[in-house]
Amino acid sequence: MTSEHQGVRLRPATAGDAEAVTRVFLDSRAAAMPWLPRIHSDADTLAWITHVVLPTSTAVWVAEAAGEAGESGTLLGFAALAGRDELDHLYLRPDALRRGIGSRLLAEVRGAVDGPIRLYVFQRNAAARAFYERHGFSAVAFDDGGRNEENEPDVLYRWTPRR
Repeated sequence: MTSEHQGVRLRPATAGDAEAVTRVFLDSRAAAMPWLPRIHSDADTLAWITHVVLPTSTAVWVAEAAGEAGESGTLLGFAALAGRDELDHLYLRPDALRRGIGSRLLAEVRGAVDGPIRLYVFQRNAAARAFYERHGFSAVAFDDGGRNEENEPDVLYRWTPRR
């Protein structure tokens, strides 16, 4: 389902979004986590988004600037749900931060999940950790980085809906 608010439209991602989603992913990580090692080329990242993230995720939503007369606009961010309960990705363009777009994408994920949601965040990503904590997520486990390919310590967060 597509929704629009304040000039930003949320909609399910399509295969045609792969290049724009890849650009958001790469630009967001470079801006927010300059300390994170780049272990894949841009081309390999595009292939991963194209052949793994978009077709195998439970759901992927994109946020885009609303274009004229319903046309697609610039992709501002995306969120991907893996399995029944894991927010696998939520990334925004660096120039799209603090406009409520991440909160809207997170609300889409929450609406698609019937129960708790879990996610991993790199421990050093203070801005992302603060975002999720503001949205009611709690840190439940810390890891030494052995579970991710960057070998960067991360933290498992969990959110449980109020009943």
